[in-house]
Amino acid sequence: MPSIVIRAYNESRHLGRLLEGIQQQTLKDVDVILVDSGSTDATVSIAESFGARIVHIPSAEFTFGRSLNYGIKAAKREFIVIASAHVYPVYPDWLETLLRPFQDDSVALTYGKQRGPEFAKFSEQQIFHQWYPDVSKPNQETAFCNNANAAIRKSLWEKNNYDETLTGLEDLAWAKWAKEQGRAIAYVAEAEIIHLHNETPHGVYNRYRREAMALRKIYPEAHFNFYDFLRLTTTNILSDLWHAVRERVLLKNISSIFWFRFMQFHGTRTGHRETSSITPQLRETFYYARERKKKDGKKRDVEPIRYE
Repeated sequence: MPSIVIRAYNESRHLGRLLEGIQQQTLKDVDVILVDSGSTDATVSIAESFGARIVHIPSAEFTFGRSLNYGIKAAKREFIVIASAHVYPVYPDWLETLLRPFQDDSVALTYGKQRGPEFAKFSEQQIFHQWYPDVSKPNQETAFCNNANAAIRKSLWEKNNYDETLTGLEDLAWAKWAKEQGRAIAYVAEAEIIHLHNETPHGVYNRYRREAMALRKIYPEAHFNFYDFLRLTTTNILSDLWHAVRERVLLKNISSIFWFRFMQFHGTRTGHRETSSITPQLRETFYYARERKKKDGKKRDVEPIRYE
């Protein structure tokens, strides 16, 4: 059975749905830990009402990696599930399917599918489809993963804690280390969550800027120049427009497509500045639009959770 580590700051609006989804899982004996970084709303009391243990980290000391290290240190189980406070599981076997690849002793980390709610920005939805396809991959080639919906072995974390100095992508840095140890990373499409993002243009810029700064530290040879900015902004806008036309939702999304993609790659360029190259597979995972089917092609025969 797993420990579930949730990082949170003023997440009272969303946290209850995640905790309700955890209660409805087929795995019942779970150890839930909320790492709170100074919330001033009802986040902590909501977590306590669901029986979660609370670990406090001063907001001045917060980094993504440090808050995870606090939570995992307090965890009682070998398997650590990591979830963002603003996600919630779609199916009652989310935990079960996310943990199943650990039956293979070589697997260090698993991560699951993410989708946005109906109100999510169209370009954000395209990114979810790009990064989290409908087909699982038990031993993927790259270190790509995402700690909004992931699981690791605590025994491996004890050998290599999360990097507390990174501005983001602490998950990628840890996965890179795991692969260097000869370990496998499994993508589990059936372990699906809904990820709630509703960022302003400045919020999108900041997110991609800090992730680019972290990526450059993890891969010092990385580069993202002005040509990359122009090419990737243009190709991703055109891809989004084409998919929006196919899905007959262009008019209501055309504005957000332009500003989202501009801010995404403007933030990426600002964070990168000038360095050299990165592995082709990782560049494709992070930046390039991929062809996909108009609708998700794979339906599960598991009844989704019905939330209150």
